[in-house]
Amino acid sequence: MNPTVNALEKRVVSKTMMRILPFILILYIIAYLDRVNLGYAALQMNAELALTAEVFGLLSGIFFIGYFFFEVPSNMIMHKIGPKIWIARIMLTWGIVVILTGFAQTTTHLYILRFLLGVAEAGFFPGVILYLTYWFRNRERGKATAVLLLALPIGGLIGAPLSTWILDNIAWLNMSGWRWMFILEGIPALILGVVVLFYMTNRPANAKWLSQEEKDWLEGELEKERQASKKVNKVSKLEMLKDFKIWKLSLLYFAAYTGIYGLSFWMPTIIKSLSATATTNLEIGWLAMIPSIVGIPAILFVGWNADRTNAYKNHLLVCFLISVLGFIGCGFSSSVFMMVLMLAITSAGLYGFTGCFFAYLTFFFTDSTAPVGIAVVNSFAALGGFVGPMILGAVAFTSGMFIIAGLLIIGAITLMSLKLSTERKEGNLARASIKTETSL
Repeated sequence: MNPTVNALEKRVVSKTMMRILPFILILYIIAYLDRVNLGYAALQMNAELALTAEVFGLLSGIFFIGYFFFEVPSNMIMHKIGPKIWIARIMLTWGIVVILTGFAQTTTHLYILRFLLGVAEAGFFPGVILYLTYWFRNRERGKATAVLLLALPIGGLIGAPLSTWILDNIAWLNMSGWRWMFILEGIPALILGVVVLFYMTNRPANAKWLSQEEKDWLEGELEKERQASKKVNKVSKLEMLKDFKIWKLSLLYFAAYTGIYGLSFWMPTIIKSLSATATTNLEIGWLAMIPSIVGIPAILFVGWNADRTNAYKNHLLVCFLISVLGFIGCGFSSSVFMMVLMLAITSAGLYGFTGCFFAYLTFFFTDSTAPVGIAVVNSFAALGGFVGPMILGAVAFTSGMFIIAGLLIIGAITLMSLKLSTERKEGNLARASIKTETSL
């Protein structure tokens, strides 16, 4: 490779990563925290509003019904009008809904607000994944998505002690701590929604922080990959939707989503059920941090190593199997120590899966089909966010853990069948990338 081009490549990749990834990581941390803080609110809210386990399970999952219906149109709108305006709109509306949740007086209010939160936030995550394809080549996308997905464990790491501290220590104006938790944790979304309008750059061509040479090089690299993708992927949205692979991808992520959000909403309650009655909400929060801590290196390692080896499917399969073992272990756990240990193992597998799945996912779409394709996979998979909490609310925790483990096994089998049918496709994409490199 030409040394001058090599230096240019390193400079542009470094600039884009430093400019884009920390910011979108912060945005997704706030999104994840506002999505799952209901689980910490339950430590007070369920008793105050007399919510049963079944009702709470439905409340946790109904978010994803609104999410499901509005995700695809949201991504199509973002692709048309640009990420900056649309992501700002998403954040401002979801921040308002989260704050209003702090004033809910009945179960009906909560049902409506949780559904509206799903509607408001729909399109944020697939929109950001689509946004990464505007800026990063295939070879950097695993690292980029791994950084983005760090929001899941970091959100848990921040949210667990913060939310439970608010529960135990803030009761201003004679309002319960769970109400202030929603109000205070909704405010950052409003602030950052405004910041997005001034900070986010839609495409490389609009980047004032890149020189013209840097813009031209990056746009050229991305265009080469778009052309290579058109040779091996469907270019028509209708043809893409007829391709069974997109539904297999949806099932894969549905299985993982079910596990991730089943645990995210129920983890504080599960830990509390095995703890001594004297255990405080803040102590439960500290214990709930442990699986999140384990998730951080899991996401980074799997995303980095999948990029390095170009073996995304193998990494996904190993992560599925680790998650299955973790859920089975959770089902047999009868003490806080064993439960937290098994939750940590489960989290390593689930978070590791997310660390490379979205890089793998983008290989299946062209520039024209990516907005719909990514949103379709994410929206159908998001139904797992409805199913997971419902399973753990409708049956005993032990049975629920085994059911989710069975679903993950189905996901692993689906992945193995997808491996055979996409092997040539990934090889073509890899060869196209190598050809691009050697031509420089």
